[in-house]
Amino acid sequence: MAGLIGIGLTGVLSHQTALNTTANNITNANTPGYSRQEVQFDTQEGRRTGAGTIGSGVSISNIRRLADEYLTQQLREDSTLFGEQNALNAELTRLDNLLGGESTGLNNALNNFFAALQNAAEDPASLPQRQLVLSEAQQVVNRFQALNQEFIQQRESVKTQMQQGVKDANSLLKSIADLNLAISESPGLAQGKMPLELMDQRDQKLKELSELVGIRVTQTEGSQVNVSLANGLSLVTGANASEFATRTSAEDPTRLEFTLTTSGRTLQVDEQINGGKLGGLRRFDQEALKPAFDELGRLAVAISASINHQHEIGMDLEGDLGGNFFTDVNDIGLQRSRVVPNANNADPKNGQLAVEITDSSLLPAGTWTLQFSGDGRNFELIDSATGKTVNQGRLPDPVQSEISMPGFNIRVEGGQFNAGDKYLIQPSRNAAENINLNVLREEDLAFASPIRANADDANLGTAKINQGNMLNVRNPNTNALLPGFETRGELANGPLEIRFSNDGTDVTYTIFDGNGDPLNPANLAYDPQRINTIFSNDPTAGDLYQGYQFEMTGEPADGDVFTIGYNSNGISDNRNAELLAALGTANTLNGGRQSFTEGYAGLVEDIGVKTRQSQLDKEAGKTLLEQSNNQRESISGVNLDEEAGKLIQYQAAYNASAQVMSVAQDLFNTLLQSFR
Repeated sequence: MAGLIGIGLTGVLSHQTALNTTANNITNANTPGYSRQEVQFDTQEGRRTGAGTIGSGVSISNIRRLADEYLTQQLREDSTLFGEQNALNAELTRLDNLLGGESTGLNNALNNFFAALQNAAEDPASLPQRQLVLSEAQQVVNRFQALNQEFIQQRESVKTQMQQGVKDANSLLKSIADLNLAISESPGLAQGKMPLELMDQRDQKLKELSELVGIRVTQTEGSQVNVSLANGLSLVTGANASEFATRTSAEDPTRLEFTLTTSGRTLQVDEQINGGKLGGLRRFDQEALKPAFDELGRLAVAISASINHQHEIGMDLEGDLGGNFFTDVNDIGLQRSRVVPNANNADPKNGQLAVEITDSSLLPAGTWTLQFSGDGRNFELIDSATGKTVNQGRLPDPVQSEISMPGFNIRVEGGQFNAGDKYLIQPSRNAAENINLNVLREEDLAFASPIRANADDANLGTAKINQGNMLNVRNPNTNALLPGFETRGELANGPLEIRFSNDGTDVTYTIFDGNGDPLNPANLAYDPQRINTIFSNDPTAGDLYQGYQFEMTGEPADGDVFTIGYNSNGISDNRNAELLAALGTANTLNGGRQSFTEGYAGLVEDIGVKTRQSQLDKEAGKTLLEQSNNQRESISGVNLDEEAGKLIQYQAAYNASAQVMSVAQDLFNTLLQSFR
């Protein structure tokens, strides 16, 4: 009877444990990261008798945690993938909405500006039309600056998220290390009795960490885990945790770089931050935001340079040359601001560099790193996007020189350079921020051309001359005014006369300046059967380069004269206004293959394509995450119906075991009474 009571007691105690475990499963059904627990029953060793072995009851051999390490790892990997795509898509969507929005984008402002120029060309003397041009030009400036400011705000938002992500990652790393220690010190571990709740907590922390950055998890002795980045850099070793941090980038002070401190040693780990939210933010900054800054700036440079040049060679209502319409892209302060020295450069850090825009139509959108080696005079120019060397050479002694690239020159102005010194070259990065309207009065808009040509009334031939095409008012090499435009309101060397000689066989002409002196060369050939170009477009052509050209057709008679002079009182002249308006559709970008609006559309399209792709990748990542989560839940998750069934099963077994004890008690009482 004592054996019968013992057997019943083991049943009661074992099924009470099973009921407790089942109840714990039910109450933790919605606890994140909880793994279902299962009681494993084992028959106790029986008592051998002559009649055979008599059972002695049941015991609990183990309470195990139902978890599949492969599925857990898969869940972490899919969490990393989705975390990256979710962060990337969120930021890309914000940028896409900004660039493509009707009220926030640039297209409407550009279209309205060039439409205003076209309207003004129809009535160039109208002050209200001129005021509208200035108003729409200011809107273009406002949109550039507003977009640039939005870019900056998004950049700062990304930096804030990076900093918060680093704090969250450090907290998780510390928790994982503490849990490693607690698990390794858990009583009964040597006998295989695992601290189930601690292991669930650690797996949940690992999953949360994988949502922030891609990690590798390795099982070690004592049921601990080591955690590392994908390249093997250790994050957690046993009970020791490394620490992430962010700091201002040495290369670009507007950006952050990631560091990892382990055992007092700090490493820069930017390239190792892949996957997860932090990887997604870093990808957005590298692949979308930086290129958008550069492309918007390139567009600002191209519009400024093109409009400035065309406006400068025009004439305003007061008879003056136009000057810059927008900010001069080659202002010396702007040139020097396009070079950022690396914070890690060696002393004396006095290298002086500047970037001059030489041809906005050839200017690419991008950044480069100028790196010095050897004795500090060998240099390499490295494309930041591809990592390839695009120019290299050696500075002269003294170092003053130029490093030429398509669309821009890097001017080495002086100073000392050391091996290992680096400079970030960004020709267009800040141009959208720096663009401003330079023309403030309606009268200063240069809608007329400063030159005009007239045929002498006594001419007898059929030759005709057009009204000319302005090329430049400045020497392209020295930027000084050409001699003909040095005196306000007149051609300083004019009026020029084109005098023809026609002997019936050959037709020639000579150009005379305002003093009656011939320009070199004289007796230039003229062909009545074709279009003849008067003056050269080559700045090195001596007297034949005056900064403008004329075209003539027909046959002049001997002694015919044509006069080229300043366009005095040309207030109704709209020639330059039409040329300014034509820049709206002219191909002035990418080597003459794109207009301004097409260039901006290319930026919008590029971000739009990246946004759509990231949306598809996000949806695919979400599907994979749901699948791996469902697979894990099928093994580790709590099924309430199943647990309810077990509750009934264990309750019945508990009651039955209690009944066994009750029967044993009755038998014992009966036995006692039989001896009374």
